[in-house]
Amino acid sequence: MEQLTNERRLALGLQHMVAMFGATILVPLITGLNPSVALISAGIGTLIFHLVTKRMVPVFLGSSFAFIPPILAAAGGGATFGEIGIGIFCAGLVYLAMSGLVMLIGPGFVRKIFPPLVTGPVIVVIGVTLAPIAIGQAEGVWIIAIVTLLATIVAAIWFKGLFKMLPILTGFIVGFFFAWFWSLVTDFSMPFDALRSADWIAWPSFVTGDLGFDWNVIVLIAPIAFVTMIEHVGDILANGRVVGKDFFKEPGVHRTLMGDGLATSVAGLLGGPPNTTYSENTGVLAVTQVYDPVVLRIAAVFAIALGFIPKFGGLLLTVPVPVLGGLSVVLFGMIAAVGLRTLVEGRVDFKKTRNMIIAGLILVFGLGVSGLSTPLAITFGDTSIQISGLALGAVVGVIANLIIPGAEKVED
Repeated sequence: MEQLTNERRLALGLQHMVAMFGATILVPLITGLNPSVALISAGIGTLIFHLVTKRMVPVFLGSSFAFIPPILAAAGGGATFGEIGIGIFCAGLVYLAMSGLVMLIGPGFVRKIFPPLVTGPVIVVIGVTLAPIAIGQAEGVWIIAIVTLLATIVAAIWFKGLFKMLPILTGFIVGFFFAWFWSLVTDFSMPFDALRSADWIAWPSFVTGDLGFDWNVIVLIAPIAFVTMIEHVGDILANGRVVGKDFFKEPGVHRTLMGDGLATSVAGLLGGPPNTTYSENTGVLAVTQVYDPVVLRIAAVFAIALGFIPKFGGLLLTVPVPVLGGLSVVLFGMIAAVGLRTLVEGRVDFKKTRNMIIAGLILVFGLGVSGLSTPLAITFGDTSIQISGLALGAVVGVIANLIIPGAEKVED
């Protein structure tokens, strides 16, 4: 591989920051978290991940979509962002606990509890659970959502090279400017007040001083870590295949889990969304064939710097909800499709009754509980703790796969 100049590293780092940008800011815009803090926590989380993984794994950590339903449920139930932050912090602790188990037992343990039979349906549940959110956002002004959706599809299908890896950003830009045009010809207005009042450089509004402890919020949010671990394992495997290295062995999946967990805990303390490995950036690696982890760390620094520009955060807050709806239709649908692809690539045999039962349990518990008009809760005396359908489906799937005989053997 040719020696990279510092100038080229900077350009490639900026490219990686752009690749993760659209999806990373979409999560806080949907959940009400601060998008500037999300960028900062993604950048800091990425640097933490690289430190923990011996600076070997070219990964960028961005906002996790799997946590959107429980964060919205917690906020809808009256939880403060400080209480949600502690819930996210505890989700990171779940990662750390799993990292310790893997260190003791070996990486085969992860493959055993998260085979494609479990990971596929769980990822499907994530996408389908999020679908009503996308439709709810889009129905405000359908024409804006549809234009955004079409621009995203065109970029994903017909664009070439690097631009093919940035359909969300393309749809975001096209949707925003179309919404601005639409506001000129109709009574639809763009909310520019936040942009006008924002400073150019300032300290973002972190929630560190307002953190609060609520068991109901913790139980609602923290177990989703079991779901995102599934995503983590898949992304680390995919990243390793692109780079040509087995990161499960060196630096070890226990280190990648630890890095992801610490990054998520720090994000919670700052007031950002939970972090997860980003397949968008793995896609950029495949396109550029430049696997230098330093480039990803440069991208992290760019993200942090951007988070300290409130004027930019104010611009993000002007994005109309239908634009987010158009983007979400594509993203959430693709999440569900990735789950189906996981089953296909894992060659899961649905002629086996065992496999049909396990997949069915995950789908019914995950989607059924998520769709209840009254949230499922466990009551202890005067305390009622809400249960997430997504987390319940994942836990049921893992347990069913372990106790129902006939599982395929997994190599360490």
